[in-house]
Amino acid sequence: MLSCADYMDLHQLQREGLSLRAIARRTGHSRNTVRKLLRAQTPPQYHAPRRDSRLDPHKEHLQRRYLEHGLSAVRLLAEIQPMGFAGSIDLVRRFLRTLRVERQRTGKLTVRFETGPGEQAQVDWKHAGVFTDPQGRPIKVYAFVMVLSFSRAIFVQFTASMALPVLLACHEAAFAFLGGVPRRILYDNMKQVRLGPGLLHPHLLDFAAHHGFTPSTHRAYRPRTKGKVERAIQYLDGSLLQGREFADLAGLNAFARHWCEHTANARVHATTKEKPAVLLAKENLAPARAAYPFIETRQVDAGSFVAWHGSRYSVPPAHVGRTVAVSGALGRVSVRLGETIIAEHPQAAKSGQSVADPAHLAEVWKLSVPGGTDRPPPPNWKLTSDAQVPVRPLTAYTEVGA
Repeated sequence: MLSCADYMDLHQLQREGLSLRAIARRTGHSRNTVRKLLRAQTPPQYHAPRRDSRLDPHKEHLQRRYLEHGLSAVRLLAEIQPMGFAGSIDLVRRFLRTLRVERQRTGKLTVRFETGPGEQAQVDWKHAGVFTDPQGRPIKVYAFVMVLSFSRAIFVQFTASMALPVLLACHEAAFAFLGGVPRRILYDNMKQVRLGPGLLHPHLLDFAAHHGFTPSTHRAYRPRTKGKVERAIQYLDGSLLQGREFADLAGLNAFARHWCEHTANARVHATTKEKPAVLLAKENLAPARAAYPFIETRQVDAGSFVAWHGSRYSVPPAHVGRTVAVSGALGRVSVRLGETIIAEHPQAAKSGQSVADPAHLAEVWKLSVPGGTDRPPPPNWKLTSDAQVPVRPLTAYTEVGA
């Protein structure tokens, strides 16, 4: 096969005015070869002959397992050896390097696609910082963010927990604020949503069925598929939080609602060139349904409390030892025995708190004291004051002392 240098020489001889026959005679190549190279627009490319690799029968398996789980070369070698692979781990490592390069390259590619009205919302958490409460204890603050993909309308709520009941309560607050429920909601691979590959949390599935939407998580290693909420979180940082001070979580959430309504959803969006509030009217969301009862069974402990999602809630002491149903919705926790609500509390602000009704504590105190009062039990001896006590002369005590 002629080289690139041969190609350049032939064209140089042609530019010098030599005929096809003269060029063939001078170079020793056939006239057909010379004619072919002079007609070519680019130099000939050399391709090394393809050599079969011992890894070829296993490349599809390696690619699938690596992209799904990021397994190491050692793990993958152990998987393909029983399949007949007799090569070294270096072959596997070289192949994995090509997959990493390809994944890094394609990971930067983003295909922008727009969804129709009411079709999709994207949800994510943002860790907003660690602060101290009035007692000096550290409190982690998180921001729940929901963005409607068509209108780019934003809802934000700050919490002191990312537990599943809090997540679901934030959803219902978002549905109320945005005016309805989208058909699909896309999540990050957060542990409150996804328990494992292809396995979503059953309580989330029940919640989704109750409100009529389909939950899904973005494809592994492709967080850009939920880029709308990612960009909203970046916008939230600079526009809502930076440089401001808030007295407490309630004040922060009050400002966040005002910011959503009068700033985030009232501005002209850079991509849609429309105000989210204007497009929100075209979303045609499904009507929000009644609050979802997040119900689990618990046993009332000896202290007349039930434990629920990291916190404790009091119940009347008459129910100690009984199995009750505990549910949470919209920031309230209810305890039921059958169809009867026996206790109701505001949801604990963070894990580890005990929320008690003073009336329940008073009943516990009364029952824990014999006689139902706070007086101590009577002594097991008597001292009477109605008997006649004999009076002895002092000489009698003198005689005893002698």
